[in-house]
Amino acid sequence: EEVCLRAYASVSEARAGIGRYLTFCNRGRPHSSLDGKTPDQACFNQPMPEAVAA
Repeated sequence: EEVCLRAYASVSEARAGIGRYLTFCNRGRPHSSLDGKTPDQACFNQPMPEAVAA
C-alpha cells in the first residue's frame, strides 16, 4: 500500500516512509485474523493503544 501510493525522491525517503508504514501496521492497525489485535499485541502482549491514527 505504501509503495504503490507514493513516488519517493530518494532511497532514504523511501526507507523512512516504509519504516513508518511498517510501524503503523505492527503497532496501530488491528487485523481481523488476529481477533482485532495488532501484530505487536498478538506477539508481545502489548496493551491496546488509546487512539489509532488513520
